[in-house]
Amino acid sequence: MATISLRKGNTRLPPEVNRVLYVRNLPFNITSEEMYDIFGKYGAIRQIRLGTNKDTRGTAFVVYEDIYDAKTAVDHLSGFNVANRYLIVLYYQQAKMSKKFDQKKKEEELTKLQEKYGVTAKDLQ
Repeated sequence: MATISLRKGNTRLPPEVNRVLYVRNLPFNITSEEMYDIFGKYGAIRQIRLGTNKDTRGTAFVVYEDIYDAKTAVDHLSGFNVANRYLIVLYYQQAKMSKKFDQKKKEEELTKLQEKYGVTAKDLQ
C-alpha cells in the first residue's frame, strides 16, 4: 500500500484538520466494505459509521488512526465520483454539528408549545 507522506520536517496543519472525517452525498446502498476499500487506500482506519436512518442516510463518519492520513484522504476524495455521486468529504467539527442538533431541538420544542397553546403559524403572522 503506497501512501503519500506529508511528514516532511515540521509540517503545521490548519486547526480544522483532525482524524475524524464527515462524508456526505454517499449512495444510499453503499456498504461498509466498499467504504473501507475507498478510504483505506489513504491509511489505517479506526472506524467507519454509516448513517442508517432517514435523516442520516448518505452520510458517514470515517475515523483514521493518523491525522496525516485523514488529510490525504480529504485532499484526494473530495469530489470523488462513487456510483455517479460526487463525495463531499469534510473534517468533522463538533461545534457545527451541535448547532444543527440544537436548531432541530429548538424547532421541535417550538412546535410542541404551539400545539399545547393552540397557536398556528398563521396566527403568528
